[in-house]
Amino acid sequence: MTESFLPHMNGVTGSVLQILRHLERTGHQAHVVAPAAAGIPTSVSGAAIESIPSLALPGYRNVRVGTSPAHRVAASLRRFAPDVVHLASPFALGWRGVLAAERLDVAAVAAYQTDVAAYTERYGIAATTGFAQTHIARLHRRATLTLAPSSEAQSQLEQLGVDRLRRWGRGVDAERFHPTRRDLTMRRQWGADGDAVIGYVGRLAPEKQVEDLVAVQSVPGTRLVIVGDGPSRARLESLMPDAIFLGHLEGEALAAAMASFDVFVHPGESETFGQTLQEAHASGVPVVATGRGGPLDLVRMGVDGWLYRPGDLDDLRMRVADLAGDVRKRRAFGEAGFDAVQGRSWASICDQLLAHYEEAQTLKRVDTSLRARRVVRPEQSRPVVSMRWRRYVALGDSLTEGLCDPAPDGALRGWADRLALLLASRGGLHYANLAIRSKRVSDVCGYQLQRALELRPDLVSILIGANDLVKRRVDIPALAASLEDAVVQLREIGADVVLVTPFLPGRRAAGMYTSRFAAFATALAGIATRTGAILIDTDLHPTLGDRPHWGEDLVHLSSRGHRFLAYRVGEVLAVPHADALGLLDAALHEHEPIGTGLWWRRHALPWVWRRMQGRAAGDGRSAKHDGYVYLGRSSAARDVPVH
Repeated sequence: MTESFLPHMNGVTGSVLQILRHLERTGHQAHVVAPAAAGIPTSVSGAAIESIPSLALPGYRNVRVGTSPAHRVAASLRRFAPDVVHLASPFALGWRGVLAAERLDVAAVAAYQTDVAAYTERYGIAATTGFAQTHIARLHRRATLTLAPSSEAQSQLEQLGVDRLRRWGRGVDAERFHPTRRDLTMRRQWGADGDAVIGYVGRLAPEKQVEDLVAVQSVPGTRLVIVGDGPSRARLESLMPDAIFLGHLEGEALAAAMASFDVFVHPGESETFGQTLQEAHASGVPVVATGRGGPLDLVRMGVDGWLYRPGDLDDLRMRVADLAGDVRKRRAFGEAGFDAVQGRSWASICDQLLAHYEEAQTLKRVDTSLRARRVVRPEQSRPVVSMRWRRYVALGDSLTEGLCDPAPDGALRGWADRLALLLASRGGLHYANLAIRSKRVSDVCGYQLQRALELRPDLVSILIGANDLVKRRVDIPALAASLEDAVVQLREIGADVVLVTPFLPGRRAAGMYTSRFAAFATALAGIATRTGAILIDTDLHPTLGDRPHWGEDLVHLSSRGHRFLAYRVGEVLAVPHADALGLLDAALHEHEPIGTGLWWRRHALPWVWRRMQGRAAGDGRSAKHDGYVYLGRSSAARDVPVH
């Protein structure tokens, strides 16, 4: 679903066309929904084009805005039955698209490409800027995944409260845009036999700030050439009477013009990416661009171009004059820019897009399985840089102690013990498990934390909170504040901290607590962001709630569940082959019996009796590993003092 399409050619349309070509080459089916316009094709690259009613955008009679209601868009999607809905630069039609995707329970990937809020300011209608920002935030928060083209665009979206952001740039046609396209005949037509050509390519509109080129039109020994068209053209021609205006160019003519420049200038401050900068670099032309937005990621200062201070036209003129007057520097910068874009083909960029589609489908399944809405949605945990930790301490309650996961000798194992064995496979590990059944956040943040600080670990895991969250009354902000203080103290001694969100069995009776667990998980996500802790968001693994993962008491993980959690954490901690080991382990235990037992007599009634007496199962118990035990083959590696 795209806000802009043929016959109107711009950055959004160009990206969509490249995506369609790649989908066709890789054997995928595509369907395009776009605003109707005179001359719109019925198919492109094997994809049917469905045009919907539209209106012309004021001031841009060639730009159309789709007007179909969400239910009609949903009907269109239902007929095609997509796996993923791609929203190209969504705003008006994109809003209806994201609502339609929700109705059909389909993943929606929103590609942020146009800074509409900045455009409203540039057009002098600042009263609508707040509305535009609110709408952008609302739309992208409803999309399953948002793709930001640059680091600054990603930062802007984060400030608006948009989550699930990924970086996805744009490819460049390095065969079309190439230094060999340089055309000396064209340069002579421009009257630039001995002059350096300063070039611009883009829409001639207020948001592009093309009028700033007035500052460079009189640089000695240069010619200013402007490629493009738009509502500002007449005014710009009067402002810059000595500049050469070529109008709209495309295809081979555009590539020849770009390669025939000596310096490419990009003055727009609201560019989320800056595709023409890549095309200039591919053409072997150095770039001078404003130090804001997309150019920050595309121009390397003093290597392949210059970034000037936004709004400082004297700095712009100085940077352009520097390159215009130095042939050797221009050549060096141009070669560096050419080298930089060679790995950014549209094929590789679109392969990245397909990976984002797959991730969005996974996240959509997670969102659908959630029983309570999250303020901050579950986010895929990125594997950390592979490290060899030498001292690991586990904090928590019965889940980390290992209840319902007996070893052959009757001792308790649990997910943390299993994770410790995975970590020890790298060459040995000192491991302590301070978890005790029935304990709460106050216990982890109290004596367990103090003992952990004494042990000076370099890795700590914390899985706690379930016993607090099932109490009659709970203060989630207070629990989170205590836990954050504990994480900060551990981080201050140099420890990596793994925070695991508490989880519930997939039973109807657990439903009364889902909103609490969701709120606590959101709080832990915030703690991880602020402290640099490693978050294991168990909502991303909805099968953890399945009956086979729970013991006969229905409140603790079974051996299968402990194994599952251990391998999921191992994957995030970049344990070699953790995913493959997990699959092998699961296959070996595929027919493991699931004990049902006399649940009420063995588990429920004793728990109720202890609560009535004000007791807990962990009263009087000590941690199973209050000090370090060494896991490994060689005693020579036991060089860490045990307290």
